[in-house]
Amino acid sequence: MRERGYDIDSPRGGGKSKLADDAGVHRAAVSRLIQRQSMPDLETMRRLAAVLGVPLRDMLIRSGRLSENDLPIAAARGGDTDAPRLLSPEEAARRMGVPPELQAVFVRVTKAFLPQAE
Repeated sequence: MRERGYDIDSPRGGGKSKLADDAGVHRAAVSRLIQRQSMPDLETMRRLAAVLGVPLRDMLIRSGRLSENDLPIAAARGGDTDAPRLLSPEEAARRMGVPPELQAVFVRVTKAFLPQAE
């Protein structure tokens, strides 16, 4: 946030409010994130990541809620067998214990954040 010019250290610097405005999120969400009081919802994280120019994956990992193992990078083309295999949204829902009646919603939301196939 500091690297992007948001003064988040000074109580009157306005950086938190400016970041919240730029991202279209509530200022309290930014304050709670900075103070590590709570984790914003996925849409808030997506908006903050976009404004800060940081991949959403990095935001989620830097937040401490997920690890690099939780969000593996897709294997390079050419069949790298040592690279982690990506889970399909359906498989991820099952492994995470998402209730069957909510799996379709989980899959739809998850797919919105996946890169589009070329």
